[in-house]
Amino acid sequence: MTPKHTKIKFPIWQYLNQPLFSRDTKLVLNPQRFILIWRLQLLERCWTKECDAKGPQQH
Repeated sequence: MTPKHTKIKFPIWQYLNQPLFSRDTKLVLNPQRFILIWRLQLLERCWTKECDAKGPQQH
């Protein structure tokens, strides 16, 4: 049985592939700070994403 809440693992690939000389994003070298920023951005992306799943429709 899977646990109700699963912990998000560290996004190592996103951390290593940060843009170095970007005007739009700032480079974050501290891994703890990076994971906090990444989780916030993930939450914002999930919050703004529209749900494509269609459940039972009531008429």
